[in-house]
Amino acid sequence: MALDDDKNSDVESKPSSSAAGEEDEEESRLDLGPKCSIREHLEKDKDDESLRRWKEQLLGNVDAEVVGDAEVLEADVKILSLTILSPNRNDLVLEIPDNGGPKGLWFTLKEGIHYSLRFSVQVRNNIVSGLRYTNTVWKTGIKVDSSKEMLGTFSPQPDPYTHQMPEEIAPSGMFARGTYSAKTKFVDDDNKCYLEMNYNFDIQKDWPR
Repeated sequence: MALDDDKNSDVESKPSSSAAGEEDEEESRLDLGPKCSIREHLEKDKDDESLRRWKEQLLGNVDAEVVGDAEVLEADVKILSLTILSPNRNDLVLEIPDNGGPKGLWFTLKEGIHYSLRFSVQVRNNIVSGLRYTNTVWKTGIKVDSSKEMLGTFSPQPDPYTHQMPEEIAPSGMFARGTYSAKTKFVDDDNKCYLEMNYNFDIQKDWPR
């Protein structure tokens, strides 16, 4: 959600949107072969030592009995919450609504602050490959930022994963203040969308009281 301030009107891409970031994204994608259930992953080719080590690296200590339905081919991915972290400020934890669309103003940032976003992600049933985050921001109908980040490939587990984005700096100045609209999406290598969320947020001179 990096935004430019009023001193520089050119939108700069985040590192994850650069050529180097695209190379990292390609490296993060694993060739899992034909889709199969977690139980099939764990059962097949048990005597192949190299494959066993590969599966241990990919799946860790997955227990097929506690990660959902071990017979399902598709992963069940749910984005549980967004946390905004900023120095000298209590973490702001925002639950993701079930319908994916927060009503009204979702949060307010103080101009010029350093902050980062942390997502909590639940993965069940099967592996999700190449999960990535995209975010587009508009102000008064004009696109002011477009960014993306590769989160990675995740095996199912009972506890949620957390992924923290790189630190950003909120824009500052009179023209930076006001209300913004944004669209966030989480999709995988197959372009399956697990969350598409539209929301509004403010940048103001100070934190809300």
